[in-house]
Amino acid sequence: MLDLVLALVTGAMLVAGGVFTFLAALGLVRLPDVYTRMHAASKAGTVGSGLMLLAAGIHAFDIAILTRALAGFVFFVLTAPVAAHLVAKAAHGAGYRLSRSTVVDEMRQAEERNAKNR
Repeated sequence: MLDLVLALVTGAMLVAGGVFTFLAALGLVRLPDVYTRMHAASKAGTVGSGLMLLAAGIHAFDIAILTRALAGFVFFVLTAPVAAHLVAKAAHGAGYRLSRSTVVDEMRQAEERNAKNR
């Protein structure tokens, strides 16, 4: 009975991880600018990869492997947002434009305010 429950949980996590990973890939293809593409890749990609990593840890049915999978998941969750922020800041500094549908560019407004105050 426990084997069936673990198999169902693992299968559900793999399917959910695959859906999130597919949505991240779809976002990379369909979204209009580097900032929204990066957002899709960092958020949905992190959740998808993390779910699949945890599913592999559960499927192994070994506490050492599950612990490593949990550590990897925590690493994904902690590093992906920081990396996405740094990439966005570098892209903005390099002059990549936002899409025409973007309403507000808060980083440009902050830079203009800082330039006035100098």
